[in-house]
Amino acid sequence: MKVQPKPAKWVTGRRARVLLCASGVSFMIMLDSNIVAVSLPAIARDLNAVFADIEWVVSAYVLTFAALLMPSGALADRFGRRRLLTIGISVFTLASLLCGLAPTAIILNMARALQGVGAAIQLSAALAVLGHEFRGPERAKAFAFWGTVIGIAVGVGPLVGGLITSAFGWRWAFLVNVPFGAALIWLTITAVEESKDPEARRLDLAGILLFGSGLFCLVWALIGANASGWTGQSTLLKLASSLVLLALFVAAELMQQRPMVDFALFRKRTFLGSSVAMLGFAASAQVMMTYLPLYLQTVFGLSPAAAGLGMLPFALPLFFFPRIGAALADRISGRALLALGLAIVALGNFGMAIVVAAQLPYAVVAIGMLVTGCGAGLLNGETAKVSMSVIPPERSGMASGIGGTLRFVGLVTGITGLGAVLTGETERYFARAADGSLLGTAHQTVSRIVAGDIAGVAAQTPEALREAVTELARSSFASGFSIVLLVAGGIATLSALLTIAFVSPIETAPARLHAAPLTATPEMLD
Repeated sequence: MKVQPKPAKWVTGRRARVLLCASGVSFMIMLDSNIVAVSLPAIARDLNAVFADIEWVVSAYVLTFAALLMPSGALADRFGRRRLLTIGISVFTLASLLCGLAPTAIILNMARALQGVGAAIQLSAALAVLGHEFRGPERAKAFAFWGTVIGIAVGVGPLVGGLITSAFGWRWAFLVNVPFGAALIWLTITAVEESKDPEARRLDLAGILLFGSGLFCLVWALIGANASGWTGQSTLLKLASSLVLLALFVAAELMQQRPMVDFALFRKRTFLGSSVAMLGFAASAQVMMTYLPLYLQTVFGLSPAAAGLGMLPFALPLFFFPRIGAALADRISGRALLALGLAIVALGNFGMAIVVAAQLPYAVVAIGMLVTGCGAGLLNGETAKVSMSVIPPERSGMASGIGGTLRFVGLVTGITGLGAVLTGETERYFARAADGSLLGTAHQTVSRIVAGDIAGVAAQTPEALREAVTELARSSFASGFSIVLLVAGGIATLSALLTIAFVSPIETAPARLHAAPLTATPEMLD
């Protein structure tokens, strides 16, 4: 009897270590983001920070990440992918150490901005390394492995973050990156071969500076609006500066022969529609990875570990539902799948808004979290897939960079915009019921409540009133968060409608339908 030889492994040796390195980089980035979200209330209590400080813990990181994601890819192509990967991991690791040792909120936020710089550089370089190392059918397998690792990070991140914060303190949510980063630097140096793009274009410095500055002014205006007022001179000046800088960015890109962003891509209705879906997904679903842990700890008084466990109904579908989306993609168009995902997100957010406003138990809230997570899982990969379906292969790099940047722009503006809604509504509810002369100004008190420091607020009140103040603070936060969920549901609904309006069902039809010749009809050409 002839023994059949075992099938050879598709990746071994050095290339296996390259795959592990590139996937590990992305795992560290995603894990860090989810760990930090669970740690925000502990950071606020330890550093005596208000909500604006806590917003910057997330926004400073996402802001630099979003601003540098596209140019980082060009840097890697021009100066060497292994070199930039090593630099990116080193910057991220050093910044993590600075975050863990930060004595004040200001220093923490500055270190978080530096961490975003490192994250953008290392992620762009890691993806470029994967694309260079693996070709043909192996590339699909490599990116499938990479996507699975990302899904694991998303699923376990809140739980790991809660356990670390509860057992060792919030500083270890950052310090855990140091040994991890050192191991990845060693893998990069020993396994990754240097590669460059001999035709890499020069850096679009004007575009980088104008886009980054415009986005910074927008986020700065949104975060500071509750303190200075939406019609205050400071807020209006920041918003005007943002508008001018972003308009100059568009003008600068239109004038260049090889721009960082080719706005002609947005003339393709399907690309435009998928970009709207990407923004809506980030601003209505991904943003909840930041706000739900804060809600669970503030309203239900959960420990970081319990809050991390409580995030599982939302996080686990992000790992499982991309597979369901892939199966559905063989039967329905990309337009229908995007609209379905956004509609499910809207349904989950609206449902949670009702139960949060009624202050129902966690078990009921978890149902809404599960629904929103299922919609987010369907959208996570489909948004990028649809946008790439109408882009020529030679433009795929730019289109991918635009998609990633839009996702993080949606996330950072969602965090800051919904944060303004949360603070404003919480303050209105609190001011109607609280005695301002007893608790200080409503704004200062609410800033600490929204940051998750209810214990600190209660500690400053007479002992006889502490229980009542704690209950009022939780009710105020629940009221504010219910409005946040309503707004997020509205964003998802509007994004679904715009997706249906712009994305073509023909261009995004299932692959099996593309195989058969289509006879054009007047209805198809509309």
